[in-house]
Amino acid sequence: MGENGRGARRGIFLTGAAGGIGEALARELTRRGFTVFAGVRRNRGALDDLPHVVPVPVDVTDPGSVEDAAAQVGRHPAAAHGLHAVINNAGVIVQGPLELVPPAELRRQFEVNTLGPAYVTQAFLPLLRAGGGRVINVSAATARMPLPLLAPISASKAALAALSDAQRLELAAWGIPVIVVEPGATETPIFAAAEAAAKTAAGVADPGRRALYAGHLAAFAEVMAKQKNGPVERVVKAIATAAEARSPKRRYVAGSDARALRTLARLPAGVRERLIAGSFGLRKVTPGAAV
Repeated sequence: MGENGRGARRGIFLTGAAGGIGEALARELTRRGFTVFAGVRRNRGALDDLPHVVPVPVDVTDPGSVEDAAAQVGRHPAAAHGLHAVINNAGVIVQGPLELVPPAELRRQFEVNTLGPAYVTQAFLPLLRAGGGRVINVSAATARMPLPLLAPISASKAALAALSDAQRLELAAWGIPVIVVEPGATETPIFAAAEAAAKTAAGVADPGRRALYAGHLAAFAEVMAKQKNGPVERVVKAIATAAEARSPKRRYVAGSDARALRTLARLPAGVRERLIAGSFGLRKVTPGAAV
């Protein structure tokens, strides 16, 4: 499926390829016959040992680094006739009450999740035009249904979805599909990293403000402890399907929890908010006392 009419492997540029969904996806795409240009910031993980994977250093938050990556990919023989797809998979989760999120963390959230895909798409469009390719943006279920204490990730992915919908119309003249994949909670290190970053941020927050949210944080921690993350394979399958489909859908939803949030988003606002507040334990939370 990954070969072009000349019998050569088609190329795909993939960000966030060093671990989690990205590494598993790189393996799956090469198995399906593609050459994967694996965008990595520093750590290559196991990519050096994978056939038909070409690690490409890139910092998606730096437009200059992204341009350099596009130039490097463009010089490779596997991209001589352009690219079949660009997959914007790199992402981070910033969580916690918005009042307690440091400005630098909020900025990092949008730089990686929203601006990064915009920079990558801008730089790689010439290769996509040459290859009759497509853009695949990995969003999140919280883009469609924002959740409390997840405002930064919800907002950054909602912005990415809006960019995708607008650019889909802009690129229609060249027949370049723009596809959004919405995963649910997935068994990857990103959630542990988000929790650690949130604890660090809370540790440097004003003690008085932090005390106000003691009940919120305890309820959220209880919800997260009970959360059952789905397998990486279900997300990988959705993205790989979006990459191979002759007529891809605008959106692919991966996971029963993501589908549940999509259904929840259709409910009247009052009903929706009561259900979310109840499921997050916030209906029983009373305001904490400032220290």
